[in-house]
Amino acid sequence: MKILRHIGSLAFVLGLFTVVFVGMPWYVIVAEDPVLPWWLRTAIFCLLGGILVVLATLALEQTKNKTAEKARRPTEPDRAVLLLNSAALPGREITEILGLVQGHTVFAIWLGKDLSAIVRLILGGELTEYTEMMGTARTEATDRMTAEAAEMGADAIINVRYMTTSVVASAAELLVYGTAVKLSE
Repeated sequence: MKILRHIGSLAFVLGLFTVVFVGMPWYVIVAEDPVLPWWLRTAIFCLLGGILVVLATLALEQTKNKTAEKARRPTEPDRAVLLLNSAALPGREITEILGLVQGHTVFAIWLGKDLSAIVRLILGGELTEYTEMMGTARTEATDRMTAEAAEMGADAIINVRYMTTSVVASAAELLVYGTAVKLSE
């Protein structure tokens, strides 16, 4: 379903750019002949067909998601460095504070996925394109922070915090930071 939606998004984008950047200038230059050439008609059909494919796949996905309950929870991979959003770990003592560690990334989605998200805004439902983007950004930033802490020889990162900001319409910046510490055995 995802591949079909991507094909529809790609057809939309190609049709849009052909109509806007080739078709409109052609029409302005050859305004006395109202017959549209085959390539412009094809671009318009790609534009409209792409939107139709994206709408159809999104509707099917929404129907599928409504019938299937989301009972699964994402599993966290085992890490050599513990991540905590608290200041202490029960049963273990902090023996050394190594300093601030951070991970940072800026992620964006391409125009085709952005189109899918806009359509989903109209129809309602979760914006899975942005959810996936933020999940990928969170994982990447956390991995970078954990790698930095591991290089310092940390056992844990305490007071872990996430911050997000919007850079442009379809891109988000994600920063994760915390304090790298050594723990008692």
